Amino acid sequence: MHGLINRSIQSYVCDSYGIDIWLDVTHRAALDFTEFEAMLNYDDATTEQVLNAVSEVLGRPRDELMEDIGTYLVSHPSFEAVRRLLRFGGVNFEDFLHSLDDLPDRARLAVSDLHLPKVELCEHAGGQFSLICDAPVAGYGHVMMGILRVMADDYGALALLEQTGGGKGVETVSITLIEAEYAEGRSFDLGARVG
Repeated sequence: MHGLINRSIQSYVCDSYGIDIWLDVTHRAALDFTEFEAMLNYDDATTEQVLNAVSEVLGRPRDELMEDIGTYLVSHPSFEAVRRLLRFGGVNFEDFLHSLDDLPDRARLAVSDLHLPKVELCEHAGGQFSLICDAPVAGYGHVMMGILRVMADDYGALALLEQTGGGKGVETVSITLIEAEYAEGRSFDLGARVG
């Protein structure tokens, strides 16, 4: 697993719960270090150990934790670049949904050795969609749910999200777009502002 992913989990725990909780997590996960290096690669089993330890230390179900991590990744000021990368996916939430198939490739434009799990959007009648997510780590569909919730708000859309299936390394998120222009979306400029 890419170090950026593990470092993001570390940042989530430290920013949300404090360094002492993170140190408890590293101890329970039996890590021989306390900080992930963003540009290194780690064994997938290490990521699993850390996520299980976070769930134990916080006393929270893993699915709920994974959704919170997804929310954190696009809403915390430290990760504004992630939100910006996602907003380049379209001018409205439906365009954004259709751009998700390209997300792993867009991420590699930013970090060439970052390989995000493949996602595939299937459109059904009446504003219904299914997002099929490869899930090398259990709960990746829940991470995507957290991201989708924030992005729906960001675009001002009203959407209903539900985890509807999983198994054998694949998880499915059902999306119902109730109203595309439910509220005023968050402003977005193509050019990043300096200062």
